[in-house]
Amino acid sequence: MAKKISMKISVIVPTYKRPELLLKCLKKLCEQNFAKQLYEVIVVTDGTDIETKSIVNLLWQQHNDFNIYCYSLDEKKGPATARNKGAFLAKGELILFTDDDCLPHENWIQHFWNAYRFNQQKLVAFTGCTKVPCKDCPTDYEKNIAHLETAEFITANCACTKAAFNLVKGFDEDFPIAWREDSEFQFRLINHAIPIIKVTDAVVVHPVRAAHWGISIKEQKKSMFNALLYKKHPALYKQKISARPAWMYYGMIILFMLCVASIFTSKFSVAVAAFLLWMIFVFIFTEKRLKGTSKKLSHVAEMFATSIIIPFLSVFWTLYGSIKYKTLLL
Repeated sequence: MAKKISMKISVIVPTYKRPELLLKCLKKLCEQNFAKQLYEVIVVTDGTDIETKSIVNLLWQQHNDFNIYCYSLDEKKGPATARNKGAFLAKGELILFTDDDCLPHENWIQHFWNAYRFNQQKLVAFTGCTKVPCKDCPTDYEKNIAHLETAEFITANCACTKAAFNLVKGFDEDFPIAWREDSEFQFRLINHAIPIIKVTDAVVVHPVRAAHWGISIKEQKKSMFNALLYKKHPALYKQKISARPAWMYYGMIILFMLCVASIFTSKFSVAVAAFLLWMIFVFIFTEKRLKGTSKKLSHVAEMFATSIIIPFLSVFWTLYGSIKYKTLLL
């Protein structure tokens, strides 16, 4: 009787209606230098996604030795919930996570597996090396994405044993978007004294997609989930995310409000002084964001315009999150 081969690794990829990006990712996962019968890829769509299911089925037909499956959430709940569903269905003893806009190197799975076998621990997690191809003079948005290269733990490139995943009860589904849910998972691993081991050879490339003008304004809404993370893990938040409030933002807002109030009360000398100080802070903030980035006129104009708006939106969403989640994060 032939010996039954057990599944060693499950790769979880959450996605939602990004078929072109997903297909590139899945092709890289299909081309791994790891025995096909020993790993599976589980794609979970964040809601009904017929096109994604069609792509997965087509890929399986082209590579019928590739263990790939596609499931969908009943409704849109976010990548944390999608990953939990994938992990629940996973048959592997080691679970790998990446995102649909990432490109794992051909030995990505093998390097994580080697690290797991070397450590021989049932409760262990791993973080890989994420590379972000960037121009010599990137935009502010591209520079921010490049910070993924130095992040401690991100879902674009991490792994843990299924036993560790179950112990910490998976990802926190209170986080409905792709923001801070990976840090929350990391913090619970830390709180459970589960070691997180760096595997520098487990490389994933995270290309930077084109972004529309003023993308940084839209990004400020994510700040509300900083408050949620702070409520759940105040000490680790201060240690690993932010030790102090964004006092510059509050200073800029106060100066602007003082300027407006002084105009209405006919204190024009105070209004002029407040306005000049506010503009100095705007220029300082703009210069800080432009450091090491493109100096094209359109980009400089975008940085100046958004540097006026960002402090107001960032503080608004942070305070909104504080009220919503009944905590106090400044």
